[in-house]
Amino acid sequence: MRQRHALVTVSAGIAGIAGFVTAAPAQAAEYSSALKIKAIQYDAPGRDSNKCSGGNTKDEYLVIKNYSRTATVNLKGYVVKDATGNRFAFTANHQLQPGDFVKLRGGRGTDSDAGNVVYRQNCNFIWNNDKDTIYFSKPSGARADVHSYTRSANDRDGNGYITYHG
Repeated sequence: MRQRHALVTVSAGIAGIAGFVTAAPAQAAEYSSALKIKAIQYDAPGRDSNKCSGGNTKDEYLVIKNYSRTATVNLKGYVVKDATGNRFAFTANHQLQPGDFVKLRGGRGTDSDAGNVVYRQNCNFIWNNDKDTIYFSKPSGARADVHSYTRSANDRDGNGYITYHG
C-alpha cells in the first residue's frame, strides 16, 4: 500500500527561515518491523458457520511472516485486532525463524511450531467479509503492520484471500 507524504513549508518572520515538516503516513510503522502480515483469508470458503464442532472458523486465517534475514522473533506479546476491537494476543512463546511464517486460525485446535499454526481458541469469526482493518502490534504496543481491505477493491477474484507483502 503506497502512502503519500505531505511536505509543508513554514516561514518564520523577516529572517525567512524555512523549516520542513513531513507528515508521517498512518501505516509507516509497518516497515520498521521484521514481522508483517503476509496474507489474510478473511472469508472462509463455504457458508459461514461459527459452530465449534463442524463450523468453518478454522478456515479463516491471518498469515504473519518474519521478513528478517537474520533475526528469530518470538510472537509472545504481539496482538492482532480488527477495526471494531476484536483482538487476539499471542500469550505463548512461538519462535519465527527468518523467512518463517505462522497462520493464526480461528476455531479451536492445538498450536504447533512445527505446523506453523496458532489457534485463536474462539469459534467466532474475527474478520468481516465485506471490509475490515487488520492491526498488528508489537509487545510494546507500537504498530508492526496495518492493512485495510474491501472485498470490491482488494479481492478481485472474490475468493476471500488477499496477499500483502510478497
